[in-house]
Amino acid sequence: MATQQEFNERAKTAVLKYDVKGATAVAQEAVDAKIDLVDLITNGFTAGINEVGEGFAQKKLFLPHIMAAANALNAGMDILTPHLGNDSISTLGKFVICTIEGDIHSIGKDICAIMLKVGGFDVVNIGRDVKIDDIVKACVENNAVAVGTSALMTSTMVRQKDFEEKMKAAGLKGKCLTNVGGAPVTQQWADEIGADVYTETASEIASKMALAVKG
Repeated sequence: MATQQEFNERAKTAVLKYDVKGATAVAQEAVDAKIDLVDLITNGFTAGINEVGEGFAQKKLFLPHIMAAANALNAGMDILTPHLGNDSISTLGKFVICTIEGDIHSIGKDICAIMLKVGGFDVVNIGRDVKIDDIVKACVENNAVAVGTSALMTSTMVRQKDFEEKMKAAGLKGKCLTNVGGAPVTQQWADEIGADVYTETASEIASKMALAVKG
């Protein structure tokens, strides 16, 4: 039987080679073999997407590479997600996540959603280009402990400020932590609009939000 490390390496390689079939196969075999799925996600699939992300940051890879790698990652996660119940991951509470109104980007947000799930949150991914009132409604309906909005353009980033104001008006500030991220978003912007937590990368969102929630 293959070891955990061998499964992890296969998952990582599938993402690095944009191999959807390979990612699906290793995920299904991992489920059948009853190996540690959280370890597989963290040190296999996520390690692969992080490496692709680093290549993108260094301008060695480009957006089509990110999208192809994400397709492989998502194929594997589609197999694994139904098996990631509370038996294997402790729940820190519900975390609503989306891309802000006017913005159709989703890859970064979806990777963050995976990292949060692995990190112990019950993630409610409500999609992309989500209207502010609908985000607030999702927070209320899910009794969320936190909400994250992603903005990949300066033109949509301003909607995060509008969202903070809506959260205040709804009496949710202090009850539901707000997280902001995305390419143009900075700590300075988060401070300016009153967001509780800023995360620069998907790899840090789970740990930062866990600390904030436990706070």
